[in-house]
Amino acid sequence: MGDGPPSIWEWIARNWDTGRVGSIKNLLLDHLTMSLVPIVLALVVALPLGLACVRWRWLYQPTSGLMNVVYALPSLPVFMLLISVTGLSQTTVIIPLTFYGMAVLIPAVVDGLASVPDHVRQSAVAMGFTPLRRLISVELPIAVPVVLAGLRVVAVSSISLVSVGALIGQGGLGGLFTRAYQNPFMPPVIVGIVLIVALALVADGLLVLAQRLLTPWVRARKGAGS
Repeated sequence: MGDGPPSIWEWIARNWDTGRVGSIKNLLLDHLTMSLVPIVLALVVALPLGLACVRWRWLYQPTSGLMNVVYALPSLPVFMLLISVTGLSQTTVIIPLTFYGMAVLIPAVVDGLASVPDHVRQSAVAMGFTPLRRLISVELPIAVPVVLAGLRVVAVSSISLVSVGALIGQGGLGGLFTRAYQNPFMPPVIVGIVLIVALALVADGLLVLAQRLLTPWVRARKGAGS
């Protein structure tokens, strides 16, 4: 082996699982945690808030306006402000990403429920469905494509934004970028970009698959139309 810098494959082999915090494996696991937790939390909170905005229409405009303001906040200053409360922890990254996700998902839930045709609701009422049963059996399934479209945006943006947290020491794979900046060397940058893009593609693919499984009538309709 020569005295030059290692190839990208050699670098990956040396740094994949070193048993230290900064190994590629640990950074990848941290990135997954800080990406998935905000996605799940945003969905769990956005669903009831979206339902409330549909039930009480006056609530939607102030909620949407507040979420738009939150979404416009740059992530790095928000991380820095939270350090005094949550410290240099993953929570500092998870909290803002959860609110960013809610800003996308609340309108998606509202729009999804608004896409349910009135005659479908009336038919459910005529069949004796209670409001809760109508919501679960009729309205939410029809709203799934719109909600999952918003969830796909949230998933990809969260996976990307986690890397900004590297500037406060909690950025998952973003730590590879700061490492390369401190000691100019391209393999960490390439590995970080490839893994982040791969995570985003996998997450998006899983959500597309979930949509196909949850809305089989859409495929049947397309098949009948062709």
